[in-house]
Amino acid sequence: MYLGKVLGSAVCTCKDEQLQGLKLLLVTKIDAEGNPKGRPFVACDSVGAGFGETVFLCGGSEASFPFIKQRPPADATILGIIDNFEDR
Repeated sequence: MYLGKVLGSAVCTCKDEQLQGLKLLLVTKIDAEGNPKGRPFVACDSVGAGFGETVFLCGGSEASFPFIKQRPPADATILGIIDNFEDR
């Protein structure tokens, strides 16, 4: 799992049938301080995330697990929205 920041949404009129009905968001990975790392990418949203939110994601074959009945061809899926961080 890794952290990300939602930059916007991606709208695709032509897409794989297994992606029908899934919300696609443009995300960038971030480090623990919130600084962007790498290039933005498209992720499937399983929790209703929105613009500007800090999220945690999974990648690889596990990215399709939240959509077990659809099993979309996804490389990244948003699994949760982070409300706050706590240092200990």
